[in-house]
Amino acid sequence: MDDPYQVLGVARGASQEEIKKAYRALAKKLHPDVNPGDAAVEQRFKAVSAAYDLLSDPERRRQFDSGEINADGSPRHQNPFRHSYRQGSAGGFDFGGAGIDIDDLFADLFGRARAAGRQRGARGQDLTFTIRVPFLEAMRGGPHRVTLHSGKTLDVNLPPGTEDGQRLRLKGQGMAGRPSGPSGDAFVEVHVDPHPFLRRDGLDIHLELPVTLHEAVLGAKVKVPTIDGAVSATIPAGSNSGTVLRLKGRGVMAAKGGRRGDQYVKLKLVLPQKPDRALADFLRSWRPSGYDVRGKMKAD
Repeated sequence: MDDPYQVLGVARGASQEEIKKAYRALAKKLHPDVNPGDAAVEQRFKAVSAAYDLLSDPERRRQFDSGEINADGSPRHQNPFRHSYRQGSAGGFDFGGAGIDIDDLFADLFGRARAAGRQRGARGQDLTFTIRVPFLEAMRGGPHRVTLHSGKTLDVNLPPGTEDGQRLRLKGQGMAGRPSGPSGDAFVEVHVDPHPFLRRDGLDIHLELPVTLHEAVLGAKVKVPTIDGAVSATIPAGSNSGTVLRLKGRGVMAAKGGRRGDQYVKLKLVLPQKPDRALADFLRSWRPSGYDVRGKMKAD
């Protein structure tokens, strides 16, 4: 494995915040979801994740900097008997050269064994992924396929009414432990794309619905878009632009309790884009009586 500092593009003296910032920038650029089918980029993403896994752990970073472990986290084996030795007069061995104390030697050996045992049981690094989902998919909930750092794909179950910025936990789908420890978790941060005409407000959905003059004056049955598909709604005769209709239970499902919000439909009177000659001829001969639309706006 390459030097983790070079992989992340940071100096050896970089702070933990600088390391984290560099990892996030690279992960966002190299994530498999952004580069589907690019094996070379996927391998680089794995290398970046492994480098961050090592350098984000202060103890493992210290061990790497001091030469105790390799870039892949494996211990660097050193021969404690590298110094010359000679047979002592009592038939034992006298370690010469550096004057190694036998008690210190075995303490060092057992200390390394304990450190290796701690490494074997260390939990893997948690990872965070970002996905974008369409508005209706987030409101309805259901499975959404994601690609993990390892290249593995799985379906994440989006709860109904998933909110923008909501984080979902995938237990055990993070970096592997060292080497027999439990894997970390993966956290999926969901970003919800806006809808062209549906808008969420808490558990309620809001919609501005264009209606014709004919429908507003005489009333009509019309199809209204909802998060579950189009439904039939009645426009009362004599409706004004700005009239609000309530579609009960057509909003977002609550995370707990099974309650659903409502959908509010605000009517917007829309005239033909091109002048309607028949309508214009009728209005020339028709004069409204009995109401003054700007009566309350008169100055004192």
